[in-house]
Amino acid sequence: MIANLGTHELHLLQEKDFWKICNFMVANQDRFKTYFPSTLAQNLTPDLSTRFVKEKTRNILEKEEFVFVLKNTEDRTIDGIFYIKEIDWKKMQGELAYAIGYQIEGKGFTTKVVKALTKYSFEVLKLKTLQIITNKTNISSVKVAENCNFNWIKTLHKSFTPPGSESLDMELYEIYNER
Repeated sequence: MIANLGTHELHLLQEKDFWKICNFMVANQDRFKTYFPSTLAQNLTPDLSTRFVKEKTRNILEKEEFVFVLKNTEDRTIDGIFYIKEIDWKKMQGELAYAIGYQIEGKGFTTKVVKALTKYSFEVLKLKTLQIITNKTNISSVKVAENCNFNWIKTLHKSFTPPGSESLDMELYEIYNER
């Protein structure tokens, strides 16, 4: 376990999580279709989720990408998925990405998890820079970045294209390990 948040715990993704990831993604597919289309597409059935989880657990072992799940301590359902991705070990830099379910929206869990993963990134992975990239219309994500002391760096023009949409400008936020 990475962090205990009372009613929820943050864990690295494990192969046994495939069914719960599928349930989580399908239950929240309207929330994830814009900014997490690939993850959603890879988890629409239990068979797809099995492949997804196997690939992601291999990525964790090879230190290419780290995927975490936020589990409800009562019923063990998954209420959020969090990534440390785009890791550049030469620059000691990574990007945080996250998606939470409607069940926990507005309850402060994303901020708590981002703080825990920032600490994990700096203390365990020894990264020097952590990024969050979000669209300015995603007010919740902007607030998370700001509440976790990430600083706005710049606008990344036309850097993300949601399925069936025009390219969007994204905002780059960063936090640095001061140690």
